[in-house]
Amino acid sequence: MIEKNYFSDSHQNDNRDRLDLIINAIGIGVWDWQVKTGQLTFNDRGAEMLGYTLAELARVDFNTWSKNLHPIDLVKAEKALKKHFSGHSDVYEIELQLLHKLGHYVWVLASGKVVEWDHNKRPQRMIGMHVDITERKRNENTLLVTSQLLNQSQKVARVGGWELDLKSGNLFWTDETYRLHDTSPEEFNPTVDAGISYFLPESQTIISKALDAAINHCVGYDLELEALTTNGRKIDVRTTCIVTQEDGIAVRLTGIFQDISEHKDIQRKLELTNLNLAQVNEALKHTAHYDSLTALPNRILLADRMQQAILKSRRNNKYFAIAFIDIDGFKKINDNHGHAVGDELLKKIGGEIKGALREGDTLSRIGGDEFVAIIDNLADPSESDRVLSRILESVSAPLVVEKKILNVSASIGVTLYPLDGGDPDHLLRHADQAMYIAKQNGKNCFHIFDIENDVAIKNYNEKLARIAQALSNHEFVLHYQPKVDLRNNNVIGVEALIRWDHPKAGLLAPAMFLPEVEHNVLGTEIGKWVIQSALKQLDYWQSLGIDIAISVNISPLHLHYSRFVAELKEYLSHYPNFKPDSLDFEIVESSALDDFELVSKVIKECKQLGVSFSIDDFGAGYSSLIYLKRLPVKYLKIDQSFVRDMLSDMDDKAIIEGIIELAKVFYLTVIAEGVETPEHGKALLSLGSYIAQGYGIARPIPPEALPLWLVNWKINPQLVDRSQ
Repeated sequence: MIEKNYFSDSHQNDNRDRLDLIINAIGIGVWDWQVKTGQLTFNDRGAEMLGYTLAELARVDFNTWSKNLHPIDLVKAEKALKKHFSGHSDVYEIELQLLHKLGHYVWVLASGKVVEWDHNKRPQRMIGMHVDITERKRNENTLLVTSQLLNQSQKVARVGGWELDLKSGNLFWTDETYRLHDTSPEEFNPTVDAGISYFLPESQTIISKALDAAINHCVGYDLELEALTTNGRKIDVRTTCIVTQEDGIAVRLTGIFQDISEHKDIQRKLELTNLNLAQVNEALKHTAHYDSLTALPNRILLADRMQQAILKSRRNNKYFAIAFIDIDGFKKINDNHGHAVGDELLKKIGGEIKGALREGDTLSRIGGDEFVAIIDNLADPSESDRVLSRILESVSAPLVVEKKILNVSASIGVTLYPLDGGDPDHLLRHADQAMYIAKQNGKNCFHIFDIENDVAIKNYNEKLARIAQALSNHEFVLHYQPKVDLRNNNVIGVEALIRWDHPKAGLLAPAMFLPEVEHNVLGTEIGKWVIQSALKQLDYWQSLGIDIAISVNISPLHLHYSRFVAELKEYLSHYPNFKPDSLDFEIVESSALDDFELVSKVIKECKQLGVSFSIDDFGAGYSSLIYLKRLPVKYLKIDQSFVRDMLSDMDDKAIIEGIIELAKVFYLTVIAEGVETPEHGKALLSLGSYIAQGYGIARPIPPEALPLWLVNWKINPQLVDRSQ
């Protein structure tokens, strides 16, 4: 066979056989080139390496073979041969690509040597070998690509790596680490001491301690520090360390350097923004909830505290008293000595009453010379008597105001929960009624509301019965008030507003009946009817090609109803064409106060059903940042009282600006209610608020009239002045 003849034409011997076995075993391709004639001879492996049989390569010469070389490698091979033939290299060796029979290139390490020269020192015969290095080159290429990708990734992410060999003390930096420090390997030789020196003093102390703990106690770290580059540029860096141990001793530290300057700058700006927002929120909260004269809770915060007292009373089976306090003789002092003296007297009276209360009780000024106290956590109703007596004594004691000794007294009306089971408004009304009886009884005393004989309770129960009858008789209807994007005048939705089509009194606004049921299970039943009616109307409009979203007001009691989500799923199951985000629930902030975790859970479950949420009347309630941050709502509706007066009241305008900025931070869409004039629309647009609703756009519209209104609005989308 040909491969048996590549060394000489002599007979084979044992040594030659042995050599053949070794060559074949290690997979080396052997070639024999008769330089003068150009004939090339290969062994089996040399042919197999390129996909040929030995017979197919039996008559190959160098010129034919060179055509199988990659064009780039052919040039390199010719140069290497010329160098070897001229005696400038002892061995010919080159890595090149040869064309495989199947059409792809194979990398080989080709090496050889001239073994015969003529008398003119010209090469006659050359013997060599081919080693398949395709896999090695593939791995090298992968490593190169990976290295380049890592380097580019580090550059894009501004993350560099470092490694410290604790045995040798050598510190290695990747290219990006040099770039982060505004230097290069040619300019700077990294050392631990030099690296530490570039940190700012406070950061130097931190990194020094962290390195000591890593080296001596094998404790890694992840730190955010401040440093200077070699050019003196200040940067924020994140640096980490992972410790490699041998026998419990640290031998190598590995970590990253990351330039987080932009992130820290954004973080600092956000922290400053949050601080400013917190201050704005605190100012809003204080303005909304505290009396400007006495700094006591006002009527809004009192209602919230009363609701909390009701919930706590239910949990703990305790009583609480609502004391309505009216100052006897105040009007006379105010008339005789002026308002300045009257105001100072009210401040002192507020302080005296507060001092007579216990820790945990609440005192509120609700206007004029009227105060309300919540006497909380009573094991027995009679416990309030001692506190009420102290209040009477504190008010009736002589008070010095601007060197004048003034004497007043108090008439106090009291009602006790849960003996009086009304909602906050009813409790306050009953205490007010009892206060008038105290005045009739001679003043400077307190009177407890007589629940059993109170006509108001009877009237209330009668009203509830009539409202229940109205629900059963289908006397309620929904009207819809459009919401418009002021930028393009597109109608983006409507708010469903309930009306009572009373057979005798005519169409009644919700204020005429909803307050009566707000804290009653009947309110929840009405809420269910509103949701179902809105869904039915939504489906009907969609069948007409009217693609519009409907928002529905949900009372706190209904939102806390245990089957709220389950019943909503049931309602939606009847409308297979329901589109996500076409139904929105509007809730007031107090809804979340009662049970924040529950409300948050309900909102998230409703979102999964395609129903979004809005916070209604924002700014007039609790207005806490925590609810904006943690409640997954979509819209923020500015209370209409701010919008209506924004053109004349700079404080209201400032509050609106603050709310808009809050909404931006929490990625909420602002909806402004109470838009009554074109000027309101222009002012809101200038402040960055685009969604609006109000009488300037349209009053609530019956459902059968809305399609025509939409057509007319599209033809002539003009805000009108309805402020008069």
